Amino acid sequence: MQIFRTPGSAAPNIAALALTLLGWPLGVAFLVSDSWQFNAIGFVLVVLALTWSAYFIHEFAHHAIFRKPETNARWGTLMTWVNGSCYAPFADLRRKHMRHHVERADVITFDSRAFLLRSPAWFRNGVLALEWAYVPAVEFLMRGFVIALPFIDERKRDRRARIVAIAVVRFTAFAALAWVSLKALLLYFVAYLVFITLLRFADCFQHTYDAYPILDDAPIPKDKLRDHAYEQANTYSDVVGLDNVWLNLVWLNFGFHNAHHERPTVPWHRLPAYHRELYGEDRKQVITVRELLHAFHVHRLTRVLSGDYGQVGGPAVPRRADGFIGAVGVSFLTAV
Repeated sequence: MQIFRTPGSAAPNIAALALTLLGWPLGVAFLVSDSWQFNAIGFVLVVLALTWSAYFIHEFAHHAIFRKPETNARWGTLMTWVNGSCYAPFADLRRKHMRHHVERADVITFDSRAFLLRSPAWFRNGVLALEWAYVPAVEFLMRGFVIALPFIDERKRDRRARIVAIAVVRFTAFAALAWVSLKALLLYFVAYLVFITLLRFADCFQHTYDAYPILDDAPIPKDKLRDHAYEQANTYSDVVGLDNVWLNLVWLNFGFHNAHHERPTVPWHRLPAYHRELYGEDRKQVITVRELLHAFHVHRLTRVLSGDYGQVGGPAVPRRADGFIGAVGVSFLTAV
């Protein structure tokens, strides 16, 4: 019986899943070590395992790995426990992300921009100060909202016990790690910050869609034609380089985003070849990480309160990506 959805994908998937699931506990064990060399190896392993677990959630959401939907769902749930997105059921993460593809918009759960604009100045300025220092405060606000949602929305009150149980399990695990080694807990927290930053960098520059905060299943406004041409024109492939095999794997090839949107069930390890098949040497939708680093830096505060993702190119910017403000708070890990 064929287990994996795509023929010939067993080897890369087994290798990547094994590195994710074995690298995470091994990395934590190395963080406890008294050797700084082991600490460094452990730090890299934890960051990579957290990052790959997130992108495997994305793969499982599209049923791109296993043949059976229920197998993808089980593995997707497992991955949420690795990176802490387990407060939201995998089915909710998948449902909201599918809206992103079907409706060709960023259908978000929590409007962080509106929340901050309504907040007291001291709180808003505190968040902006953390963002200025590259601490992804908005992403933690999003995660906090996911945890708080069952307690503030009566429609989801039946999930309160589940949230409390998950919190007890996770806080017990972190307390145990702190008891063994406070240094290891601190290094894990820093690794988590790096993991979130890697994800938000990729999410930041993959679309110039419109964002709609919708908690339920209400449709987005039909204010423009969002067809296939609109989708591809407003989607960008933020890769390290089209031929940079190893560094693109840090994001599990998630940067080949135009190819992913063309056919979302193509597995991660085939996306570079599929991109070449679709677009050849056409690079109008390709923006490299090197081009985007400047925009990520200079717009890090602007994008927190901006309702506009900006644009790519144009006569008013010296470099192609300079006007690309980017998105914030659109992670598929917090879309419920």
